[in-house]
Amino acid sequence: MSGTTAIDVYQDRCEQLFLAGGNAAVRRAAQEGLDELGPQPDLYCWLALGHAVEDDDDHDDRAEEAFRAGLGLDADHLGLLAGYAELCLRADAFEYPGRAARASVLSRRLKEAAPESAEAEQPTAERWARRGYWDDIRMGAVVGALQGRDTEAQARALAEDLRQRDGDGGDGAVTRGAGSVDRAATVRATTLEALSGPWNAPVRLLGRYRTAAWAVSLILCFATNSALRRTGVVDHFSVWGYLWLIPLLIVDRRFAAVRKEAEARHVAHLEAVLAERS
Repeated sequence: MSGTTAIDVYQDRCEQLFLAGGNAAVRRAAQEGLDELGPQPDLYCWLALGHAVEDDDDHDDRAEEAFRAGLGLDADHLGLLAGYAELCLRADAFEYPGRAARASVLSRRLKEAAPESAEAEQPTAERWARRGYWDDIRMGAVVGALQGRDTEAQARALAEDLRQRDGDGGDGAVTRGAGSVDRAATVRATTLEALSGPWNAPVRLLGRYRTAAWAVSLILCFATNSALRRTGVVDHFSVWGYLWLIPLLIVDRRFAAVRKEAEARHVAHLEAVLAERS
């Protein structure tokens, strides 16, 4: 592409890998760019972000090193200031008092460097200070709901692909997804491939009718617990009825594992494609 520089190519690679959820791939791409081009604030920003999103103590330490290295080259880099401020804002003040104390300084520097920028609006100590127990619970509920939607969508896609495969007498869905860098196609292909074979027939059946299976299981749970109370087997509360949910929970865990495998395959494919283009 005309006018595209080497740093632009590496930044584009990092961005696409980050959007695909490939945090380790982002770090590899950023480090490769640093090794080839030398110190670059933008690449240090991507390297730091690739560590920071892992939300792990060791990765946070590596992220801080990258943020500081980048700011040593460009003290007013908005991405570095915003990212470093967010890292410091989420730091535990008891375990990392120095890091937590730097949050207000970085936020102030960011607002001074570009008061009208979107980056300056993101990290605010006041917003994080107001976060409480119920905020964390609500965020956890949102994450759980999104994961549930992913599983439901994956189950619907499996049902559709099984119908197409049974109608075609082949495994066309896997073939269609194999050469694609599209995340949804990769997840569908990997799901169908991983759940093939006679041993996975129960998983395919429950996944194919996931909504109905959950509804029936909940009804059975209620009916079983009611019957146990009426017959005097238990006085008040019983866990026995909830055993009907175990097969569905196992199936959902299986779908989650397949989705994780598919996303890793998608990132690896995308990383290889982007590396070839550069």
